[in-house]
Amino acid sequence: MSVRGDELFLSGSDISITGLPKVSLHDHLDGGLRGQTIVELADAIGFELPANGAEALEGWFENSADSGSLVSYLKTFDITAAVMQTSEALTRVAREFVNDLAADGVIYGEVRWAPELHQAGGLSLDEAVAAVQAGLDQGVEDALADGQRTRTGQLITAIRHAHRSMEVAELAVRHRERGVVGFDLAGPELGFPAANHRAAFDYLAQNHLPTTVHAGEADGLSSIRSALFDGRALRLGHGVRIAEDITVERQDDASTFVTLGTLSQWVKDRQIALELSPSSNLQTGAIAQWGEELIDHPFDLLYQLGFRVTVNTDNRLMSNTTLSQELALLSDAFAYDLSDLETFQLNAAAATFLPLEDREELAEAISEGFDEA
Repeated sequence: MSVRGDELFLSGSDISITGLPKVSLHDHLDGGLRGQTIVELADAIGFELPANGAEALEGWFENSADSGSLVSYLKTFDITAAVMQTSEALTRVAREFVNDLAADGVIYGEVRWAPELHQAGGLSLDEAVAAVQAGLDQGVEDALADGQRTRTGQLITAIRHAHRSMEVAELAVRHRERGVVGFDLAGPELGFPAANHRAAFDYLAQNHLPTTVHAGEADGLSSIRSALFDGRALRLGHGVRIAEDITVERQDDASTFVTLGTLSQWVKDRQIALELSPSSNLQTGAIAQWGEELIDHPFDLLYQLGFRVTVNTDNRLMSNTTLSQELALLSDAFAYDLSDLETFQLNAAAATFLPLEDREELAEAISEGFDEA
């Protein structure tokens, strides 16, 4: 990749990756704050930060998140959650979140967050959701004023090691006509399978609200199975460890044979989207069994085998990244060209939790934008 001003360009070309239309499926609200916003919100409530100044604080987040452990990675969210406990703070963060998506060429973004983590200041779950939606709406209006068309949808997240998933599922259904498009399960994965929340997933299925489940990041195939069959997940949050169910054999004559297990075959055949987040997957150690560099990521293997791979940021603050940067990094690592990047965006558009007609409209906008690149 090359960088010119605020834009990222495809290596060896004049094609601006930043300017390409993109879809973001896996992006956490409390993982996408601006450093300066954290400083200002913390100062307003007298909250002590681990570093002084926005730049130093952003560096602290990136260094702390690069731990090789999901549990350690998640500890950084104690800071962002602490400054997101009022309606005003939630609205500001959500508005800026959309501003930053729009600046990165994202035309549709699903924004996931856990309302149950934002009640320390006395907000009800419904008040918290309404505050975030107000900010998202303001961000969309800002984009329109700048001549950009950006849309958003909320993914209401339940925390897998807590016991409020039914309450959160009911919350999501209540707000489905007010910005909520789906449900997510997140938090420490190992030891907390989706099966623990089967009642909530049954309720969501009965009310036809789609779900995505974090699985195949800090735990393996059993977690993915539970996400699919207990959680009825239409997408897998990360899902990178589905590659554990794929056997690659290289012969002496340089030929390669690939065998899919029954689980990976199921995921491939049904085009269950994998919400892959390359930089984050490196930071949390999700791909440690394959290596420590981006080139070791199973992303390309999954792509070449026909899985519905999508590219995501996970947490822009913790990974010091953008969706454009993730695409650029993958392009450099695996020599992807413009058509590959378009495929990733069309995969994401097809996997959104929007109605079919809206998904088709997104796909058209993506194809038009790439044709003009």
